[in-house]
Amino acid sequence: MKLSQIASTVAARLEGDDVEITGVAGIEQAEPGQLTFVSNPRYSGAARTTKAAAVIVAEDFPALATPTLRTANPYLAFARALELFYQPPRYAPGIHSTAVIHETARIGPHAHVGAYVVVEENVVIGARCVLLPHVVIYRGASIGDNFFAHAHAVVRESCRVGNHVILQNGAVVGGDGFGFAKDDRGVWHKIVQSGPAVIEDAVEVQANACVDRASVGETRVKRGAKIDNLVQVGHGSTVGENSLLCAQVGLAGSTHVGNNVILAGQVGIAGHCRIGDGVVATAQSGIPNDVEDGKMVSGYPAMDNKHWLRCVAAFQRLPEIAKFVRARGTSKPLK
Repeated sequence: MKLSQIASTVAARLEGDDVEITGVAGIEQAEPGQLTFVSNPRYSGAARTTKAAAVIVAEDFPALATPTLRTANPYLAFARALELFYQPPRYAPGIHSTAVIHETARIGPHAHVGAYVVVEENVVIGARCVLLPHVVIYRGASIGDNFFAHAHAVVRESCRVGNHVILQNGAVVGGDGFGFAKDDRGVWHKIVQSGPAVIEDAVEVQANACVDRASVGETRVKRGAKIDNLVQVGHGSTVGENSLLCAQVGLAGSTHVGNNVILAGQVGIAGHCRIGDGVVATAQSGIPNDVEDGKMVSGYPAMDNKHWLRCVAAFQRLPEIAKFVRARGTSKPLK
């Protein structure tokens, strides 16, 4: 495919020769004939030494000898270019002979239902669903159009799932929330989790992540949110529109996450906290309190990112500071 064709498809501006492109690759792995990209400044130097035939860069990136595609969003342009060279498997409509579908269940047209799928009573699924082997849809679940469930995904009873939702392998929507009450003898009694989990349109829940059902009310993941592998969304929580929950994030019960939030890997949030719109929490942050709109927080307890960076720098100097104090022969605090 000519580079000019790719430029037209991804809405980029071509600079240099209109070379032939045979594939796409990362900047350090790219070979002659392939297209790559730079969106992280860390790889700016590699753009000058890459073997790639062409590079997608930002509008203000310095000129290269290699043909370039300039765009405001190189990462998105690369993602679109990737779609030109790789098409995921397509699944023909049909129901496998080993699938078990209750007579009251309704599945829309053009469905692909794989081996050993179970769809229980009173389930409703829209058009063009793909249910790969061993998917289980519990009774009373309601699911929209273009639903794609990879092997071993589960949607529990009475949960509601919107259109264009993807569940990766082992994702569980509507598992019981972690609710127990202790009696006078110190014995834990299970609290019935009666409220559904609700997944709105264009959400993706990735492998082995769990969106728990609520004891009362509902757990809701709003439109366009993306939930990474091994994430726990606790019962009664809300995840806002277009928010990202990265690997191993944990939300305790009744956590409310705003719109366009990014929670990096292993962020943990205590129950009943409110995380404002546009918040960014860096990896392994622990959040015990509410966070205002637009804040970037780090560390535990989570604090303003810039303040946390100063604290980390000071912590690394503690041995030096302690040595200085001992040498002065005083235990009085330094001013």
